[in-house]
Amino acid sequence: MTTQDWADHRRAIESGRHWINRGGRRARWRKVPFRLAVAAVGGLLRATPLYRRGLRNALDIECLAFEVELPDLPPAFDGYRILHVSDTHLDNLPALAGVARRLLHGVEVDMLALTGDVHGDPATPVERSVALLAHALEPVTVRGPRLAILGNHDPAAIAGLLADAGYEVLVNRSLVLRRGSARLRVTGLDDVHSFFSVAALAALDDHAGEFRVALVHSAEVADDAARAGYALYLCGHTHGGQVCLPSGRPVVTHLQRCRHAARGLWREGAMTGYTSQGLGVSDLPLRFHSRGGVAVLTLRRAVPAPPDAVA
Repeated sequence: MTTQDWADHRRAIESGRHWINRGGRRARWRKVPFRLAVAAVGGLLRATPLYRRGLRNALDIECLAFEVELPDLPPAFDGYRILHVSDTHLDNLPALAGVARRLLHGVEVDMLALTGDVHGDPATPVERSVALLAHALEPVTVRGPRLAILGNHDPAAIAGLLADAGYEVLVNRSLVLRRGSARLRVTGLDDVHSFFSVAALAALDDHAGEFRVALVHSAEVADDAARAGYALYLCGHTHGGQVCLPSGRPVVTHLQRCRHAARGLWREGAMTGYTSQGLGVSDLPLRFHSRGGVAVLTLRRAVPAPPDAVA
């Protein structure tokens, strides 16, 4: 599929009556009751202290840092640092851009991975969302590539704006990183929640056996990536629930498949996955029992466990 073919396919879905995911078509009207319910709840909460608390929660973001041990990681990439950012939606809550900018001051990484949903409100110009993103991430030092994929809220037009902002936008294709003779393939897919195409699965299968990392907006093709031999899968989409029960259990995840991968670290076969809590907010600018933010993942080569000692 050429770039023009992809853009035509994407825009046809954007203006059509159905979304398309891994399971097939989904009529747009099916989301109307959810949106009406959210609007009603938002209207009720505005008159209560809970709204102000939820807004404070949404602005209380964090930068997580942890190591991910991966078998077969090429030694040259041991210690490779990835800043994973997802679901920024900064046009929905512009104040977050300044908060994120202060949080990320001094962060240094080898790669910036942006896994979709830069945009939020369809009535807001996409240029506004990209400008706020640039302001938020400007303090980050990125020694290698800045990679981006699109989410279900991102129109096709945002791809060119992200490219102009310095991102390599991966739409069902890969980028092979090299350190000496070592190779690491990063495959980025177009959103598979609302804009799925067979080209996404073809992109997962298009490799030469390198160590592989997948960037996908949602976890909904995690099983496909695991079968294709990917070692790491980075995604977002769920916002970690955004509104969760006190136990941390999400009320809504908007996942049609692979629902076990709604938040945090998870496994799918031999593959490790990480679902971002999301930097921003969608529908309502509120969070409860779900803290937004970004993550710095340091890749580590897993050391095989020694065989059990024989008595």
